[in-house]
Amino acid sequence: MPRRPRRVALLTTPTSYRTAAFLSAAERAGLETLVFTDTPTPLAQQWHSPFAVDFSRPEEAADAICAVLAERPVAAVLPVDDSGTLLAALVATRLGLPQNDPEAALAARDKLIMRQRLHAGGLPIPSFTPYPAALDPATIADQQPYPCVVKPTRLSGSRGVIRADTPADFVAAFQRLQRILLADGVALDQAVVLVETFIPGVEVALEGLLTDGQLHVLALFDKPDPLDGPFFEETIYVTPSRLPPATQQAIAACTERAARSLGLRTGPVHAELRVNEQGPWVIELAGRSIGGLCSTILEFGTGMTLEELILRHAVGDPITSLDRRPDAVGVMMIPIPRAGILRRVEGIPEACAVPGITGVEITAKRNAPLVPLPEGASYLGFIFARADTPDAVEAALREAHRRLRFHISPEIPLLVAPTPAGAARPA
Repeated sequence: MPRRPRRVALLTTPTSYRTAAFLSAAERAGLETLVFTDTPTPLAQQWHSPFAVDFSRPEEAADAICAVLAERPVAAVLPVDDSGTLLAALVATRLGLPQNDPEAALAARDKLIMRQRLHAGGLPIPSFTPYPAALDPATIADQQPYPCVVKPTRLSGSRGVIRADTPADFVAAFQRLQRILLADGVALDQAVVLVETFIPGVEVALEGLLTDGQLHVLALFDKPDPLDGPFFEETIYVTPSRLPPATQQAIAACTERAARSLGLRTGPVHAELRVNEQGPWVIELAGRSIGGLCSTILEFGTGMTLEELILRHAVGDPITSLDRRPDAVGVMMIPIPRAGILRRVEGIPEACAVPGITGVEITAKRNAPLVPLPEGASYLGFIFARADTPDAVEAALREAHRRLRFHISPEIPLLVAPTPAGAARPA
């Protein structure tokens, strides 16, 4: 059998937090990288770059990537985040490389298909009903079980996910999601909105790695802040989990069953579950690793990062240990308190001085607009902590956040001069 090249293809977006981490990990693992970036078709054609492809046209993008890889073979094709999971599966399948089946990748990307497959697999999930996104929500508001959750099928990071407790809430939430989809360039007559029953309980996140369908749990995160709506902005992740061992085992078993139901067999998975007196419920399962800068806190074996672990697993390198360092770690995704223009952030040295805090990174740009959920797609920044116990990690993150001061001024609306009488208005 010919030896595989020490080269991987990474599929990413211009705004991804994760690209730099994967590139650094590839360098440590001795891997060459080819980076393909999601680029709208008109720009890709203008730039004439074989590494700029439109992920929204997966078949065409797969053609373009395969043409490059025919000349520069790779050992693996990896998505950096959600946007590239389907495309990576298409390309790897065409090239005969290890990867999840494209249908499985789509099921882990599209929430409706995910729900249908999980339901068919007998997984504990919320009851759900899909509706055409162009529908007038007032015509169905009285039919919903309350509380319920309105969500898009393709957006990620809790964008557009809104809880409704009454018919009036439902109409407002549905219409707000319609505006979010339109602002993203989604045609409502081609989109679907999911309406699900709200599942009470604590929420956890599981980071895992699949090998031939078997799940190895890399980390189980507690989310100590209640995520009860009306929006579902995540804040604190802490691992190891403080849940009882039997509950943790049930979560892992439920996640492995969910991955099997979706058809996922290899590579990283990131699952979101709710846990109550009835046990774990699957909320989401993605065929990629944790988002944002959260992976910064994870370390395996003799200092291996999550990204290096994923890369080595993908190319078949030997991995001495999948065990995480035994200390407690955590991250706070700093929430955006309100819309406006970020002028400055004060108190960073004071936050870093909190015992256990290992770093504070503000990723939002100064003098740029801040957009909170459910419309927003990013965080203000991240706070990282490491300590002897999960309780100490959580306390450090909360104290560091308390010391930060965010100066946000109202966004001034653009003033448009009135069009003179008789003049043509712009199209």
